[in-house]
Amino acid sequence: MAQCISTSVEKGHQRRSSIGRRRFSATLKEYRGRFYILRRCLVMLLCWHEYE
Repeated sequence: MAQCISTSVEKGHQRRSSIGRRRFSATLKEYRGRFYILRRCLVMLLCWHEYE
């Protein structure tokens, strides 16, 4: 009986940690996208005189 309960607790923990990993991955992907856009804007602002 105790083994059955600990197994279900471990599965619940694994499920929560995989959800947390997915959430972290999605957040990281969003920040990488924002950083890419910011970097492109900065390059355009700094180098605009080269393209006129």
